[in-house]
Amino acid sequence: MAADEGAYFEALLEFVKESRSFDFTGYKRSSLSRRVDRRMQQLAITSYVDYLDYLQVHPDEFTALFNTVLINVTSFFRDREAWDQLAAEVLPRILVARRPTEMLRVWCAGCASGEEAYSVAILLAEELGVENFRDRVKIYATDVDDEALNMARHGSYGGKEVAGVPPDLLERYFEHNAARFAFRKDLRRGVIFGRNDLVQDAPISRVDLLVCRNTLMYLNAETQAQVLARFHYALADTGVLFLGKAEMLLSHGHLFTPVDLRWRFFRKVRRELMGFTVAGNLANPGPGKRRTPGDALEQEALLASPVAAIVLTEDDTVALVNQRAEAMFGVSPRDAGRPFRDMDVSHRPVELRPHLDEVRRERRATWVRDVPWLGGHGAAMYLDIQVVPLASRDGSTATALFFSDVTRYRTLANELDSAHRQVETAYEELQSTVEELETTNEELQSTVEELETTNEELQSTNEELETMNEELQSTNDELHSINDELQERTDQVDAANCFLESVLGSLRSAVVVVDPELLVQAWNHRAEDMWGLRLAEARGQHLLNLDIGLPTDLLRQPVSQVLADGDEPPQQLTLQAINRRGRPISVRVACGPLTGPDGKPAGAIVVMDQLGDAHALVAGDGAPAPGTDGS
Repeated sequence: MAADEGAYFEALLEFVKESRSFDFTGYKRSSLSRRVDRRMQQLAITSYVDYLDYLQVHPDEFTALFNTVLINVTSFFRDREAWDQLAAEVLPRILVARRPTEMLRVWCAGCASGEEAYSVAILLAEELGVENFRDRVKIYATDVDDEALNMARHGSYGGKEVAGVPPDLLERYFEHNAARFAFRKDLRRGVIFGRNDLVQDAPISRVDLLVCRNTLMYLNAETQAQVLARFHYALADTGVLFLGKAEMLLSHGHLFTPVDLRWRFFRKVRRELMGFTVAGNLANPGPGKRRTPGDALEQEALLASPVAAIVLTEDDTVALVNQRAEAMFGVSPRDAGRPFRDMDVSHRPVELRPHLDEVRRERRATWVRDVPWLGGHGAAMYLDIQVVPLASRDGSTATALFFSDVTRYRTLANELDSAHRQVETAYEELQSTVEELETTNEELQSTVEELETTNEELQSTNEELETMNEELQSTNDELHSINDELQERTDQVDAANCFLESVLGSLRSAVVVVDPELLVQAWNHRAEDMWGLRLAEARGQHLLNLDIGLPTDLLRQPVSQVLADGDEPPQQLTLQAINRRGRPISVRVACGPLTGPDGKPAGAIVVMDQLGDAHALVAGDGAPAPGTDGS
């Protein structure tokens, strides 16, 4: 389409949108222009500008245009295998997700003349039962073609249209009246038809099944994305989208995930806000924490602590040693009262006296971490030592030493460091491989993008071919109708020809019909008998060139006069001739005009009658000719 033609075409679409609120701008331009061009050819209009003027002058043309653009090709259970899958697998899953009393909502978008909506109704009635269907099911069938919706509301179809319905279902769900089949009235109330533009109007919400088959393929990619977003909103969380065989949704995985890609069933991708629960139990044993009244109970708790503990007075005298410290360092309660500096634990595993001085000076706890220690059994250990100042009741400052065994954590840390070193080594080795893979990945990414582009083009081509197939099917239906009409006309012409041949054959006069060029068109049986020349030999020959016993050159003037002026009375003359048996005969020839449909001569009719004579009778030439007495 040239640039100017494209601009005029867009102006035409904008006029249709403003005049009839029907937005075709989201349709694929290739298929849309073909349909509009077809309608223009029917009107013998060659430019979009002229067609726009025609629409402005003839408002009724909008209906014909919409009927041409909106290809309403549909049928009951179209692509039967897909409908069998819907009945066997999809509908049972949808029903399981619903409570037995919950309503089921179905949306048939682009329903055309209603066959698909009634097909869904039949399957649900089979699955639920008729009574349950009437109580629980609502089917909303929508389209933009008002004429098709009117047909769908009647729910009446001819024998050819219900050919796809199995005989048992046809008997149960349709009422046969003459040559029409009407959908059952008690179930028909559950199917609601209405106009809905998928691009502009709000979608029907909370539907369990959304049927939209071979509609999206007429829309461009941007409009398809808008419509699919509306479908995503319309579907319930467990809802299923049923598309046509030419629609894949390969580029809309964030909205729909395939249930059965072969038969085009898709499920809605649920969008939920993910929450995080943080649980914790924070304790803060501050100074206000309630203490146990008995000092003995405090001492017992300290003695039973799993952490080795030694408590020193302000002058560094051992005040308390718990059981864990006894086992770890070989000290005992008998060491109470001894100066701490005289004990091995004061400098082994680490010199602790500087840390004691620091704690007393700064009045805050300090840590000495990862101190190696060889335990009593000769096993290597690591200790975390905490030096904590204690405020005694008399105001003096005591000190507590806590020795925590962190061997297990140190071992894990060492193993982790070793693992880190191994990972670093492996990472260095993999780094070059990663760089190579990144290069390869970039090449593959480029290839994937090319393949995606090719796939989109193939998808578009597939949709285009499907559209053309729909158009060809529509054209084929029209040609069938024309062919039936031509067959009927042919039968009428054959009957007329038979009648004419019967009339000509029944005449006892020889009759010859010629066209304006004096070429023989008709030659009856009496002429064959008189001159011995068959119809196949005479037809198409020039009358004056026929080799018969009649002096045909004498017919030139009367025949030409009849052809020149059809209003002249028939020309008659009597000629002497030789019949097919070689007998001399007298022939009366009458020439009359053959009038065409326009009232003008379309040829001439030459009628020849044999007059009785003595020669014919003596020779035994047969019975007297009509109009003679045999004498």
